[in-house]
Amino acid sequence: MVVEEWSSGPATDVLIRKVDSHVATLRAGLHGAELELAERLAGCLRELVVTTAQASAADRAQVRAAVHYFVLRRESRGRLLSVRSLAAAQRLVNRAASQLGRPDLMVEGRPGRGAASSPADAAARP
Repeated sequence: MVVEEWSSGPATDVLIRKVDSHVATLRAGLHGAELELAERLAGCLRELVVTTAQASAADRAQVRAAVHYFVLRRESRGRLLSVRSLAAAQRLVNRAASQLGRPDLMVEGRPGRGAASSPADAAARP
């Protein structure tokens, strides 16, 4: 049986560049808690990309989907993410981190509410 070795370099680099580019764009339009949330989501996504580079195809696909959701999610009012979109991206990224066995990467807090989350927020999370 021939096993083909999968190279993680280019695929990983592309996803991380997408995240970095999107955060650079967000820095121009977001401030305060919203920007902080976007930065924390980006950090979580970067770490998930790196840690799943040699994981199963299903795990890599889940991370790729989370990256694309974060990067491509747009509201009709403009190019930048709205607060609601950031919250949706946060739920998706947190779900991916949890399912991949990395609850330490889950991003707490909501835009406009600061970094701390209440116990009710934690209980409501899927």
